Parts: sequence; structure tokens; C-alpha cells
Amino acid sequence: MAADGLLRRISDGLGEFYAAPYRRTLARAKRDQDDLFTMLVLSEALGVPNPASHYTLELLPVVYEEFHDWHRRMGMDRSPLDEVACC
Repeated sequence: MAADGLLRRISDGLGEFYAAPYRRTLARAKRDQDDLFTMLVLSEALGVPNPASHYTLELLPVVYEEFHDWHRRMGMDRSPLDEVACC
């Protein structure tokens, strides 16, 4: 029993040792992927043809919750969707 706990702690420690240098890079890649997804979903609301509109239109309510943070990161002071989400 004690050996299992020791091996588990060693495994967790090694996982942390190898993952720590890449944590920031992976978080940035995930944020970039989320930004691209948000842009695709909101392009439909802005009138830009969206090739994946059948899949993304029903996700608009989910994206609206994070919209304020997204448009700030994209460098927009005000929301481009004043009728939907005003800041």
C-alpha cells in the first residue's frame, strides 16, 4: 500500500516537472483556439458568411458569456454587436 502512494507521488512529481515549462504555451494555444472559434461563431451575427454556420449558430448563447473578454483581447474598445452585448 505505501509503495503505491510513493509511486503515485513520484509519477505526479515527474508529470509536473515535464509539463511545467509548457503550461504557458499550452494555455496560450488554447486561448488562441478559443478566439478563432469565437470569431467563427460571431461572424454569423455580423453577416459574414460562415462555412460552419450549421454547427456554430446554436452555440451563440454560450459564446455571449465570454464575448466581452474576447473583444477586449482583439483590441476593440466597444462591442461590435451593440444590439446583442453592450459594454
